[in-house]
This record gives sequence, structure tokens and C-alpha cells, in this order.
Amino acid sequence: MNSVVQWLEGNLGLSPVTQSRLLGSLLAILLLWALRRLVLAVAWRRIDDVRLRYRWRKTTTYLLVPTGMLIVGRIWFEGIGSVATFLGLVSAGLAIALKDLVVNFAGWGFILWRRPFEVGDRVEIDGHVGDVIDLRIFQFTLLEVGNWVDADQSTGRILHVPNGKVLSETLANYTRGFDYIWNELPVLVTFESDWRKAKALLAEIAARHATHLTEEAERQIREVSHRFMIFYPTLTPTVYTSVADSGVMLTIRYLCAPRRRRGTAEAIWEEILDAFAREKDIDFAYPTYRYYDNRLEGKPGTIPASPPQRP
Repeated sequence: MNSVVQWLEGNLGLSPVTQSRLLGSLLAILLLWALRRLVLAVAWRRIDDVRLRYRWRKTTTYLLVPTGMLIVGRIWFEGIGSVATFLGLVSAGLAIALKDLVVNFAGWGFILWRRPFEVGDRVEIDGHVGDVIDLRIFQFTLLEVGNWVDADQSTGRILHVPNGKVLSETLANYTRGFDYIWNELPVLVTFESDWRKAKALLAEIAARHATHLTEEAERQIREVSHRFMIFYPTLTPTVYTSVADSGVMLTIRYLCAPRRRRGTAEAIWEEILDAFAREKDIDFAYPTYRYYDNRLEGKPGTIPASPPQRP
């Protein structure tokens, strides 16, 4: 052992004190790494849930990395007897030299403390929408949703967002507290159509697809109302009437799960197309530049009566 110490000192310029510190640091890191592997191995045998495994992996990392930094720091800074003094010096240096990292670290602490989102939630921040698939000390990772892809479906891209964004940007959570969102489908019919019949048909279609969610949504609102001031007068599907340039606008408003918005919209639209095709007095309205003579081309029920001829 003495010969090894002398060789390292003579060829690499490492003093015996430096060598002992390097050896102590290496042993500390190896012991902590082995401890983490042992804890995870035991947890893996007893836990099958992917979410719980992820939390165990992250928790052990968050506990052992600071512990390792503290142990290695005490090895190299033996003259600093107080842990508080050591941590104070380290914090001051980080605050000056690594401002952005400190902000991101503070954002990470805010996320763990206030829990504005968790892994698996769908969020929007700084113009980006995605599902949270990872959370680290300095950044969290999103599986992007939307962008050039219609509706709320994945693009396949991975977005890495600094944790500091949660302190400076507006964060929208699609699934936190209340598991549903409101979706609206505008349906435009001509002025000559029987818009009341069309509205009744749309209400029936929306009820078949969304009424079963009302009871569960009411239960969730009662639970989340203890934390947030959330109140809805009605949660059942509704059809609103308004007038647009090209006809009567009938807007379906209904509850749906965030990840099923496109699927529910497709199912509702298919029923609408089938239902309107069976009706003789309901026509879709749309802006066009062609000449349209309703008396010759319209359905029998939508043709306006001819004005009386003057004598």
C-alpha cells in the first residue's frame, strides 16, 4: 500500500491526503449507489405498478444525491466543521454562478411542495401542451400533444421544460382535481332549416355520449370544491343557439375526458351526419361562392313559399 501511495505521489503528483480523500469519496459514492440498487431491487419485487416504481426511483435519487454531496463535501472540506456553514457557502456560490439552475431547483421544490402537476398529468405551459412523463431536479419532460396534429393527440416529440417555468409562466392542468374538460362542437344549419328540430336532435345525440359522465363529474366537483372555488350550475350536455353569417349556429357543449376529446367528437359528428341525412327539412350551411337557387336545389321542406303575384 505504501508503494502505491508513493507511486501515485511521484507520478501523478497526488499527496497522501489527496489520495485518501479520493478513496473516501469513491467509497462513499459506491456505498450509496449499492444502497440505492438494493432498495430498488427490493421495491421492484413487491411493486408492479409503474407509477409507484417511478416514484421509488425518483425518491431514492432525491435522498441519496444530496447525501452523497454532503459526505463528499465534508471529506474535501474537513476544515469546515459546521454543516450549516458548508451548505451556506455552497448555496452562495450556486446563487451567483448558476442563477438559472438555482431558479430551476427552486421550481422543482415548488412542484414537490404544491404539486401543481404529477407524472401522468396533461399540462400546458409556455404555449406547449403535453403529458408529463418525467420530473427531474432541473427540468420536467413532456410528451407533446397538439401542435401540427389535430385535436389532443400526441406528436411523438419529447419536450424538456425548465422547472423555473412554473414560477414565471401560467400553468394549465387538464387532469388535476377535475378529470373532465368542456368541449364544444359548432353545427351550422341554413336559415330555412327547421332549426328547432335540429337542436332537439343534437341534444339527444349529445346526451347519449356524455350524460353518463354527469354523476361522476358532480362527485369530483364536490371533492375538489374543498380546495378550489369551482361551481357549475349544470353538468349535463347543452345545445346553445346563435346566429352566424351563413345560418343558425347550434353549439353542442358537453363533458369529456381530455384524452378522449377527438374520439368523442368523431362519434358525435358521425351521428349528426346520419341524423341530418334522414331529415328533409334540415340542411348544413356553409359559405360558398357558387350560385345556389334554393327553389330548385333545396329540400322540399326548406323551399320558401312563392310570394303572391300582384294583379
